[in-house]
Amino acid sequence: MNALAIKDLKRSFGGIQAVAGVSFNVAVKEIVGIIGPNGSGKSTLFNLLSGTIPPSSGAISLLGKDITRQPAYKVARQGLGRTFQIPTPFINMTVRENLLAAAVEGEWRSARSRADEVLDALEISHIADDLAATLSGGQQRLLEFGRIQMRDPQIILLDEVTAGVNPRLRKIILARVRDLRERGKTFLVIEHDMELVRTICERIIVMDAGEIVFEGTFEEVARNERVIDAYLGRPET
Repeated sequence: MNALAIKDLKRSFGGIQAVAGVSFNVAVKEIVGIIGPNGSGKSTLFNLLSGTIPPSSGAISLLGKDITRQPAYKVARQGLGRTFQIPTPFINMTVRENLLAAAVEGEWRSARSRADEVLDALEISHIADDLAATLSGGQQRLLEFGRIQMRDPQIILLDEVTAGVNPRLRKIILARVRDLRERGKTFLVIEHDMELVRTICERIIVMDAGEIVFEGTFEEVARNERVIDAYLGRPET
């Protein structure tokens, strides 16, 4: 059984087709990267998968269950979590309180111990009692990733989770992704950081103008002529 199965997914905004018939599967425990130029449909795809917006047509299956057109809260309850490009913590709550707030629908008796584990894994125990409003941008990204973990989803969508973070925080995030994958989690990752994609993603899907233009390993993607023209660019001669 696939973790995710997407078939002929489409979404239009007026006369613009942001996602134009996208189909692919993601296996359980796989880490798949989504790359492409700005405006290629990557974030719209994540919005469709997470239930933030409904598709114009097509189908989405999550762990064998049809979630097409289900609202975001139902999709989340069925095992999908996502981060956003701009973190939105509860700024008047502490880091620990933010983590606990994300666990209210889950197993509450173990919430505090799970929060401690997340704080340790993300190396933010020293700011557990600080207000989220006082955190740096990179720390807010760690906190958002931590809140997703408190819900214990089976599939995690990461939308540029390392954008703008320093090398130390980037290393912490990547280590945690690998650890969670070993525990059975599946990841779909939007990234512009090609080194990160090369390091962590087992398969890469390249989008342009709402379509998948290529799919393969990093090495295959880097050699593909259409990908070079659409996204990676050619070196100056």
